[in-house]
Amino acid sequence: MAARLFVIPASHPAIAARLMLERKGIEYKRTDLLPVISKGALRAVGFPRQTVPALKIDGNKVQGSREIARELERLRPEPPLFPADPEKRAAVEEAERFGDEELQHPLRQILWWTLKHDKAPLRSYSEGAKIGMPIALAMKTAAPIVALSARFNEASDENTRADLAALPALLDKVDGLIAAGVLNGEELNAADFQIAPSIGLAMTLDDLRPTIEGRPAGALAKRVVPDYPGKTPPILPAAWLEPLLQPAAD
Repeated sequence: MAARLFVIPASHPAIAARLMLERKGIEYKRTDLLPVISKGALRAVGFPRQTVPALKIDGNKVQGSREIARELERLRPEPPLFPADPEKRAAVEEAERFGDEELQHPLRQILWWTLKHDKAPLRSYSEGAKIGMPIALAMKTAAPIVALSARFNEASDENTRADLAALPALLDKVDGLIAAGVLNGEELNAADFQIAPSIGLAMTLDDLRPTIEGRPAGALAKRVVPDYPGKTPPILPAAWLEPLLQPAAD
């Protein structure tokens, strides 16, 4: 089974796709793309959309972590990414949707806001990537890419502050899914792979890690993706972080 995964280094949905391929035991080749430049590159190789993760597998082109989960399940049913029981599967699919549609983007905005204000950590997020040029050279030319990525993701002061205010409720939601047995069970499922990388990305920010790592959500991230690349020193304004200092919901 020939498979090639197109990613942006440290992209949380791309990491989700990688983890699911590995869960299925499917060997694949990885192509690393730079943000912004990835949009044209994906179109050039025949993908209909401009987003990662993008997977060529068994003659098919699939984009999006949720779509990839279903294609992998079709091609190789074992080990499963979804429970066989219809009610449990519905719960996993809803958690997966939450991770994709509600959790993923706020954390992306927060990261791009930090990189917009300090580009130095960008190199740490490219650990292990092969982007067709020396990493040192890529970092020297990264300013326009960071600026455009922050703009495309609407990583404004207003949006980032709102994301941080909303983050405690999002973490409570993840903790609740763990308590309910939907996430972090004996066998990992598609929702685990969808959600854990987003939490892992958040924990690469020194501003956020202390308030996350002791929660069930933090334990899930450390279990599923313990080697998440990247590290951003404290940079977010203290006033924006105040919502995170409140006690976690019971």
